Amino acid sequence: MDRLLAPDGCPWDREQTLDTLRPFLVEETYEVLDALAKGDALHHCEELGDLMMQIVFQAALRREQGAFDIEAVSKGIADKLVHRHPHVFGEQAGVDTSEKVLAQWDEIKAAEKAAKGNTPKRTLDGIPPGPALVRAQKVGNRCGKIGFDWPGWEGSFAKVEEEVREVKDAIGNPAEVHAELGDLLLATVNLARKLKVDAEQALIDATLRFEQRFAVVEDLLAERNKTPAQSSLEEMDALWDVAKARWRK
Repeated sequence: MDRLLAPDGCPWDREQTLDTLRPFLVEETYEVLDALAKGDALHHCEELGDLMMQIVFQAALRREQGAFDIEAVSKGIADKLVHRHPHVFGEQAGVDTSEKVLAQWDEIKAAEKAAKGNTPKRTLDGIPPGPALVRAQKVGNRCGKIGFDWPGWEGSFAKVEEEVREVKDAIGNPAEVHAELGDLLLATVNLARKLKVDAEQALIDATLRFEQRFAVVEDLLAERNKTPAQSSLEEMDALWDVAKARWRK
């Protein structure tokens, strides 16, 4: 990275700023997730390298500003991990389940924020921005911890059914459909949380399955010397059932 950013280095790299690099960081993150979803270890290795390059790149630009360097980034996360795992690196006893680890983690984070004067004033303060499904699940988790939640999955499932009906009733009014579909998505995320499903990963996996099945549909149509554009919905729907059966096998 130092060589690329040197005066006689790469013109494109030298033109980049922290702002211009932002979309690349998001893109590389999703390419890592895609490699994981496909179970492709070699691709995963490559994409982790691409993601690491973005971290090194941003740290190099911050070093030029005199802010920090990649060594500070590495030391910072190492120190944080030690501090937040006193049951491993310290003398804390009795933290012997994942639930207890997460509870301890939240307590330590809250203490860290209080020490910095960043104590949240409201229940949902401090939830970081991120992919919509991830953030929605974190909002639900936070509310669940203070008791604003259904006791089991059944209440969440009933809420999804209620929101489906409200979407149907809103059709014809674009503004209401927008709002009700948002409510339906949020209710579905909360159901996923109650069933211990990662909503973001579930959607990634579902989209990948759709892509794989549709590829089978295209292949079957090609055997008939046809493309999707040359086929009827009924024909493609019948081949979709074939694709689903093949995928299950």
